[in-house]
Amino acid sequence: MIEALADIAPIGQAALWAGFVVFVRVGAMMALLPAFGEQSVPMRVRLGLTIAFVLVVSPALTVLPSQPAGLAATMAIILPEAATGLFMGLMLRLFVLALQIAGTIAAQSTSLSQLFGGSAGVDPLPAIGNMLLVAGLALAALLGLHVRLAEYMIYSYELIPAGQFPSPAVVSDAGVTEVGRAFALAFTLAAPFVIASLIYNVTLGVINRAMPQLMVSFVGAPAITAGGLILLFVSAPILLSIWVEAFGSFMLNPFGAP
Repeated sequence: MIEALADIAPIGQAALWAGFVVFVRVGAMMALLPAFGEQSVPMRVRLGLTIAFVLVVSPALTVLPSQPAGLAATMAIILPEAATGLFMGLMLRLFVLALQIAGTIAAQSTSLSQLFGGSAGVDPLPAIGNMLLVAGLALAALLGLHVRLAEYMIYSYELIPAGQFPSPAVVSDAGVTEVGRAFALAFTLAAPFVIASLIYNVTLGVINRAMPQLMVSFVGAPAITAGGLILLFVSAPILLSIWVEAFGSFMLNPFGAP
């Protein structure tokens, strides 16, 4: 029996090393993932989710670096994996930031920015932004976010092989493109509220010119507040569907890769 255990020991050691290499990338990615990596998720839960994703991703990988002999060689593998995980996780975190920016713009446009609600992150958000964020993450989770994330993690090894730092050209091009996409998506989601605010302010300006003695700000404040809430009720399903479609399209084809 001892001889049999001695024969399978190298196999177990190789499996543990492969799992550890995957754990480094997935763990770094988990710190920034939407829904699973939020600050409101307890650390123990995130650790358990990380291990679960490692168990899903590891069998799907065929090429992983073998265990090196020295500490320097080990760090030469671990550091690129951590950097890659942070980079891939940050690209998904931009979609969460797009929801937060859209909610902030919508709240400021409709004079609701002073109404703060709870937040899934560290910084408080206006009530509209928090509602859009929670609803968007919940909708993504209901539509199979965990499956998409597992596919995204596996595909990350095709984009950036294990043990290699992300190419500076890829980081710069993808960073500029995805940051621009996040801001464009945020402004697109907030466009109905910005247009409504523009119409409201133009209307108040015309009324003020026609009736200077009327305190239009006192008359218009309840109108823009009620209008903003009604517009949120009507447009939220459409806005969330646009966000989920953009989020899912990116995970299926990161950085427009063929």
